[in-house]
Amino acid sequence: MPHSLRSVIPRARRAKAALMASAVSGCLIAASAPAPAVPLGLGDPLFPTLGNPGYDVRSYDLSFTYSGSNDKPLTAVTTIRARVTERLERINLDFTHGTVQSVDVNGTPAAFTGAGEDLVITPEVPLPRGGALRITVRHTSDPRPATGTEGGWVRTEDGLAMANQADAAHLVFPCNDHPSDKAMFTFRVTAPDGYTVVANGVPAGTEHTGRGTTWTYRTKHPMATELAQVSIGRSAVLHRRGPHGLPVRDVVPAEDRALLEPWLAKTPQQIAWMEKKVGPFPFEAYGLLIARAQTGFELETQTLSLFEKGVFTQPAYPAWYVESLMVHELSHQWFGDSVSPRTWSDLWLNEGHATWYESLYADETAQRPMETRMKAAYGLSDRWRATGGPPAAPRPPKPGRKISLFRPSVYDGAALVLYALRQEIGAPAFERLERAWVAVHRDGTATTADFRRLASGIAGRDLSGFFRAWLYGEKTPPMPGHPDWKSDPPQASETGR
Repeated sequence: MPHSLRSVIPRARRAKAALMASAVSGCLIAASAPAPAVPLGLGDPLFPTLGNPGYDVRSYDLSFTYSGSNDKPLTAVTTIRARVTERLERINLDFTHGTVQSVDVNGTPAAFTGAGEDLVITPEVPLPRGGALRITVRHTSDPRPATGTEGGWVRTEDGLAMANQADAAHLVFPCNDHPSDKAMFTFRVTAPDGYTVVANGVPAGTEHTGRGTTWTYRTKHPMATELAQVSIGRSAVLHRRGPHGLPVRDVVPAEDRALLEPWLAKTPQQIAWMEKKVGPFPFEAYGLLIARAQTGFELETQTLSLFEKGVFTQPAYPAWYVESLMVHELSHQWFGDSVSPRTWSDLWLNEGHATWYESLYADETAQRPMETRMKAAYGLSDRWRATGGPPAAPRPPKPGRKISLFRPSVYDGAALVLYALRQEIGAPAFERLERAWVAVHRDGTATTADFRRLASGIAGRDLSGFFRAWLYGEKTPPMPGHPDWKSDPPQASETGR
C-alpha cells in the first residue's frame, strides 16, 4: 500500500472511501477536499473494482527518474490520453503505493483524492461523452514492497524490473488496470551513467543529461497494463535476428552474458517453430529479460519476457524443461499478449495455450510425449477443479495473494481442455482454429464465448455442450478417444467438506 501521504486510502477496495486530515501510512495526497469519492470498477467477475468505466485509454506516456538506489521512490510523470465514453464528473484511475503531487486534466489543474486503490480526479468542468481526455499525473513510484499486496516493481541485484500480473501495474503508475483496455505505450526512463534501460517495444532514442541518460522506447502494438516492462540495471543487451529479420534483443546481467548465450541462441529457432504452428510473430521485437532476482515465476511481458537467472543456472532443471519454459513464455506473445483476455475468468485461454505449446514442443523436440502428460493431468483434473474451480470459472484468489489465481486448473487443466478439443474435432480442424484465433483477434481482446463460437464455426457444428462440460463442470468429462482414462476423486479437504 502507499506510504506516508495526506489522505487515507482504505486497505480494502470495497471499503467505503473516507477522507482523513492527519497523515497516516497507506494513503494518497489530496490536493483538495471534494465530496467523498468511491472506488469504481468494470465488474470483472474476479476483480470487481479493477479497471474503471467512462473512458477508453489510447496511450500512456510514462516517465521515470531512477536515482541509482532501488529502495528509494522514483520520480514519475504519467500522461494518459483517452476518449471519454460517458459524461464524467469524476475520473477514476487505478493507483496506489505512490505519492501524488499534482494532476492536470486537459491542461487545467484538477482536484484529486484517494478511494480504495483508486485515484479519484475531479476536473474543473464535467467531461462530455465523445471528448478527448488528457490526464497528467506527477507522482512517485515506490519500488519497496507494498504491505498486503504482490507485484509491481521487482528489485533485482543491480536495479529494477516489473512484474505487474495480475493487476499490479497500478502499484507502479496510474492507469486503467484491466486487460480489456489496451493502449499504446511510450517509456522515458532516466538513470545514472553505468545503467542500461530497456522497455517494451523498440528504442526511440537516448539523450545524455547532467543526471545521466534518458532512454525512450515505444510500442508499435497496443498492450495491456499488466504486460508493461521496464528493466533498469547494469545490463548487456544482446542482439540477433529471428525469422524474417525479426529483431531479437536479450537483456542480461553484463557479467553473465557468456554463461547465458547458449540458451539465448535458441530463441530464433523457437520463434520459427511457433510460427509454423500458429502464424507470424505478432509484435515488433522479442527477447528475454534475465534478472538476478527471486520471483518464483517467469512472466510474458510483451516483447520482453521476464525470467529468473536461476532457471538457466540451476543444475536440477534438465535442458528440455528449460527450453519448454522458454516456449511457454514465447507462446504467450500470441496467446495472452496479442490476444488478451476480456476478463480474468478468461485466463485459461492464456495459460492453457501456453501450456499446450510448451508440452507440444517437449513432445516434438525432447521425446516427452504429450499424451503421457495429458493422461497424468486427467488423473488430477477433478482434484484441481475442486480446489481451484473449473478452467473457465476459477475461484477468486486468496486475499492479498492475487497471484494465487494462477492454479493448476488454468495451466495443465486448461491444456487438457485443448487436448480434448483436438480429440473431438480432429487435428486438422484444431490447427485451423489455432491459426484463426490469433489472426482474428490480433491486437485485441477476446472471451471464452468468442473461442467457443470460432471453434464451432470451424468444426461445422455447435460445440456449446462440449465447452460447457469441459470448461465449467465440477467433474472432468470423459476424454474423447480415451474411455479408459480415470480422474482421481478429490479428497474431503479439497472440496471444502
